Order: sequence, then C-alpha cells, then structure tokens
Amino acid sequence: MNPLTHLDAEGRPTMVDVSDKAITRRRAVAVGCLELSEDCAEALTQGGGPKGDPWSVARIGAIGGVKRTADLIPLAHPLTVDGVTVAHHWEAQTRRAWLRVEVSVEGRTGIEMEAIAGVSTGLLVLYDMLKAVSHEMVLGPVRLLRKEGGRRGTITWPWAECPWTE
Repeated sequence: MNPLTHLDAEGRPTMVDVSDKAITRRRAVAVGCLELSEDCAEALTQGGGPKGDPWSVARIGAIGGVKRTADLIPLAHPLTVDGVTVAHHWEAQTRRAWLRVEVSVEGRTGIEMEAIAGVSTGLLVLYDMLKAVSHEMVLGPVRLLRKEGGRRGTITWPWAECPWTE
C-alpha cells in the first residue's frame, strides 16, 4: 500500500474518500512568525503603519485563510469549521511578530491544513500591512504545534522558540 494517501494505485492524485470514517472532534493549532526590519518593527510597536492597525487585519485574514483552505489546497476536503481562535504576540527584542491559529471541527478528516493556512494567510496580511514601511521582512517558519482527533489521537510538536506551548 502506498503511504501517500492522496495518490491512487497508478500514482495519480486523488481526493481521499472519508465517508467510512467516524465523525470525531478534531482540533489543530499552528503557529508562525514574521521577522521584521527595524523600520517595520518600529511601525508595529507604534500601532501600525500607513495602512492602519496591522494586527486586526491580520487576525481577520487568518480566519479567512482557514475558511478558504479547500480553495487553496486542491485535494483538501471543504470543512464546516466550528471555531477559529487567533492570537498574536510581538517579540520586540527579536523583531518577530507571531501568530497562532487554533481550529476545531466535528468531522471525518483533520483540520491541520486549515490551521496552517490560517497562520500563513494572517502573516501574509501582516506583511501586506507593513510593506508600505519596508519590504525587508522574512515570513516563517510556520509549524503545526498540535493536532487532536482522528485515528492518531493527540500529537504535539514542541517548538522551543515559540511563545506558546500549544
């Protein structure tokens, strides 16, 4: 059996049939950061740049990214998301803007891609909000910290640099 579940017996991409899976509570937490230039860091510390409050728009962008995951990832199942929580953290000494997205669903398939897409989109929005100050920013890394539900149960991937433990 091929361990890559999104390929059929001939190696062609396929959407996994999840109809036989039990509906379970699933939750995923992803985090990521945007490393800022000194000018962007100063603008963020002062509450934003020429485009307004970047954190508020990034939070809305993260939620939008979660909701549009199936449009971005060709073989992802469209899911009816039950909840999205977005948190941010500003680390002035390292000039890192952190974003955390937690997503939950009652469903037959995981919600990890939605959490990762939410963080990625939120950070892209933050970049967009600050690029009027400077394009000197580095996106990432973005990582999954925790997933719950499904056949594997709960799995965590600690990240020492991250301001959240999960």
